[in-house]
Amino acid sequence: MALPTPNLDDRRFQQFVDDAKRYIQQRAPEWTDHNVSDPGITLVETFAHIADQIVYRLNRVPEKNHLAFLDLVGITLFPPSAARTDLTFWLSAPQDDTLLVPVGTEAATVRTESEEAVVFATERELNVVPSALGRLLVHRTGEAMTDVTDDLTAGKDVHCFAESPRPGDCMLLGLTAAVPHCAVALNLDSQVDGVGVDPRQPPLVWEAWTEDGWEPCELDRDGTGGLNRPGEVVLHVPGGHALSRAAGHEAGWLRCRVTEPKAGQPFYTLSPTVRSGEAFTIGGTTTAVHAETVRDETLGESSGLPGQRLRLAHAPVVGDQPPVLLQVAEHDGWRDWEVVPHFAASGPADRHLTLDATTGEIAFGPAVREPDGRLRQYGAVPSKGAVIRARRYRTGGGRAGNVARGAVRVLRSSLPYVAEVVNREAARGGVDGETVREAKVRAPITLRAQERAVTLRDYEELARRAAPDTARITCLEGEESEHGAYAVRVLVVPQAVPDRGGRLRFEQLVPGDALLRRITRHLDERRLIGTRLAVGPPFYQGVTVVATLHAFRGTDTDRVRRQAHDALYRHLDPLTGGADGTGWPFGRPVQAGEIFAVLQRVPGVELVDEVKLHPADPLTGKRGEATDRIDLDRPALVFSFDHRVRVIGGAA
Repeated sequence: MALPTPNLDDRRFQQFVDDAKRYIQQRAPEWTDHNVSDPGITLVETFAHIADQIVYRLNRVPEKNHLAFLDLVGITLFPPSAARTDLTFWLSAPQDDTLLVPVGTEAATVRTESEEAVVFATERELNVVPSALGRLLVHRTGEAMTDVTDDLTAGKDVHCFAESPRPGDCMLLGLTAAVPHCAVALNLDSQVDGVGVDPRQPPLVWEAWTEDGWEPCELDRDGTGGLNRPGEVVLHVPGGHALSRAAGHEAGWLRCRVTEPKAGQPFYTLSPTVRSGEAFTIGGTTTAVHAETVRDETLGESSGLPGQRLRLAHAPVVGDQPPVLLQVAEHDGWRDWEVVPHFAASGPADRHLTLDATTGEIAFGPAVREPDGRLRQYGAVPSKGAVIRARRYRTGGGRAGNVARGAVRVLRSSLPYVAEVVNREAARGGVDGETVREAKVRAPITLRAQERAVTLRDYEELARRAAPDTARITCLEGEESEHGAYAVRVLVVPQAVPDRGGRLRFEQLVPGDALLRRITRHLDERRLIGTRLAVGPPFYQGVTVVATLHAFRGTDTDRVRRQAHDALYRHLDPLTGGADGTGWPFGRPVQAGEIFAVLQRVPGVELVDEVKLHPADPLTGKRGEATDRIDLDRPALVFSFDHRVRVIGGAA
């Protein structure tokens, strides 16, 4: 079988003639004679014949020329992007002094026989600040704050809220220091048991005072069951935590606030009490990127000629700011050179260079001969024989960095008093570098769209260019009643790494504000004047499948149940589900018939007895009435929510 040849343009002679006649109708409607006897049509057919010959030759351009053409028009491969996550460093014991976790501290996944360790390096300096409980205040709704620190010191039972708690009541804990990005443990001793709440879902929220007001803390664990028994509460304090004054005392304030109960949620009948309490810092969290740091790499000596090219030993390069710190040895020491996207604005004295992040190639400025014969230098040229080195850069990236939460557990850098490191959320954002085949597919779209968005496909392409680390992007016409006239709705689905067992959590599918701002800013600069942009997540329709299966005789029913659950979650997945495994199509309905087929293919299933679909709300957990079909609007995707499968074993 012959190798397939690329067909760059499939138009032929008659198509060129027909297209020209259509343009004549639009541009010169007074020209009405389109018969072959007309001299103008003769010219049209002549040029169509020439164009047909050009296309014929174009379709025989060899692969090398094709790639050279892509390079000529500026099509370059997109480098891989690196996954990012938050790393939490847990202390072996509370410390008296601030512990510094420097930038570049490395942690990794566990290396196995089949997989190499995936290394992450911290991007921001972390200070784990020691703290203690200094003040305790109680603020009842409609009343002034009350300082109960002395009662707590004396060992008295202090009501955390009003005797009959109301939404808005809160207990404020003043720490002796502000602890941004730190994990704080609160040991609280209480004597009240059974105050009416469900310890698994108490109507409480923990918050920290920041420069922007009260912001929620992430609750790591609550051993008190909603202040219902003695225990330990561990909070992750947001980064803006700051000192402030309350009731005449300056402290780093945390508060526990009573919230409105949700439907069916038990509420307090009596205020919990606190007899004693203490607080201390037990860890801290900082961002990390899938990358390894390379330092002091010698690249060679300068030739003293314009346009010299050198290559880093490790590629691809993670796009930091700057992506590589390159230095050249001069008579007065090492001098830094700046990485620029191009040399168009570089003068002969500017220490500029370009970097191809995919290959790690570094290029110095060229010399270009001007029309008047003068030779113009774009960017400075290092003196001949000068040593060139990469002081620091980071290499990594790719889909391998999208590891599940809890996978990063090995501390590669030596840090005193740190007992454990862990990523509490899955790493995401890692994308493999673009292949030549993908670039060839992208090139026609890029050349057509250039840097402006007109059609919905243009918006899609530009949005993907702005955020290659997203899982799915689609563009629809915005509803005039909801988004105004001439609106384009851009639906963004972020990357998400399933937890063990292949289950996605709903919060993983909500794109972050930074991602949405990046896409909006990129599209806003390229949209047509008068076009409105609405960038956000799609609507997720929760689906609960309730099914009854019969297994073959002697089959392990527990195994069949687990495999049936896996098949349902795999099929009804917004990222990898659907018939082709590329994600559930936007707006596609869910029907009981296809769920029958999915379950019937599960090994060990003899008969699918019954399948019912329930629409569900992933936020509230409410389920609707059973049905055989769930319709989705165009901007909607499915989300698997709490499937129920019953397996009946065959007779032995």
